[in-house]
Amino acid sequence: MIKVVIFINKDIYKARATIAKALANETRLQIIDILGQKGEHCVCELTEILGVSQPTVSKHLKVLKNAGLIDFRKEGLKVTYFLRTPCVSGFFGCLDKVLQEDLKRKQQELGIN
Repeated sequence: MIKVVIFINKDIYKARATIAKALANETRLQIIDILGQKGEHCVCELTEILGVSQPTVSKHLKVLKNAGLIDFRKEGLKVTYFLRTPCVSGFFGCLDKVLQEDLKRKQQELGIN
């Protein structure tokens, strides 16, 4: 019998945890969703859409940028933010499926159809 040894790069888990931590906030999830569905936006647009202060939006954008999820482009004085990797929106689709399955399971347990 051949024994296969798999060496796992622990750094990948640390990097994944950084991304997961960045996404573990409702406002940041909304920002990712907005950028994924509607394309790039400036801070002032995100502030208006989210209904929160400009410093709050900027703080969340910094966390998302540090996690490698978003980037920005400067055009004169205007700074626009965009998803670095659009597949992040696909991750939301996966999360939604998990939520749907969990809801089905809970409804079955309660006898609700």
